[in-house]
Parts: sequence; structure tokens; C-alpha cells
Amino acid sequence: MAKTHATKSESVDAGKVASPFHVPRIDFEAVIASQRKNIEALMEANKIAVEGIQAAMSRQFEIGRQTADEISTIVRDFVRPNGSVEDRVAKQAEYSKQAIEKGVSNAREIGELVTKASTEALNVISKRLTESLDEVRDYTKKHVAAR
Repeated sequence: MAKTHATKSESVDAGKVASPFHVPRIDFEAVIASQRKNIEALMEANKIAVEGIQAAMSRQFEIGRQTADEISTIVRDFVRPNGSVEDRVAKQAEYSKQAIEKGVSNAREIGELVTKASTEALNVISKRLTESLDEVRDYTKKHVAAR
């Protein structure tokens, strides 16, 4: 019959084998708390981004409404025989110039809305990343000093 148990000299003491590696204890509560903060920061950043997109879209719809009203006025003024042809062409040129300036201004405004939301969202993530690295540093200092 085969031998089923090891003698004392053949057994391995797990404590002696692991001792040279100094495996640190992990504070799972701290890890979970840190991950919870990471998720909260991502949720906040996403909320800021969504609100920024909504604000930009809302503003674009408002700009679209205003543009439609202005085009209606321009077309109405152009088709009415009011004044000479030269006056109407000059008026159209002025309308065109104003439309281009307003279009550039509106595009800049939308860009600023998007940039503001992006910056705020990235600031939230950046702040949390810094806090997370500080947590790791503090945890390491605490546990390395405790050895």
C-alpha cells in the first residue's frame, strides 16, 4: 500500500516559504472606498459632460430658431419692391455680412460651451486621479513604516 502522508521533513512550511517575499496585507475596505470615489468622480464628470452637451444643443436650437426668423425677414424684405434695385442689393449685402458675423459668433459660443463642459469634466477626473495617487502614497508610507 502507498504512503498517503508526508513526514515532517518532507512537509513544506508555507510561512517560511512566503516570509522572504514580505507580501503586504491589503486593506480591502480602503481599496473599495477608493474605487467608490473613482466611480463617483466618473459619474460627476459624465453628468457635467451631458449637461454641457444639453446646453450646447439647446443653444443650437435657439440659434436655429433665430436664424429662421432672420431669413424670413431677409426674404420678405428682398421680394418687396421697396426702393431701387441698388438699395435692395446693398441691403442684401449688409444682411449677408451680419449673417456671417453672427454665424462666426454663434460657432464660437457653441465651442466655448463645449470647451467649458469638457474642461470641468476633466478637472473632476484629474482631481480624483491626484487624490487616488495620494491615497496610494499614504497607504504605502503607512504600511512600509509599519514593517
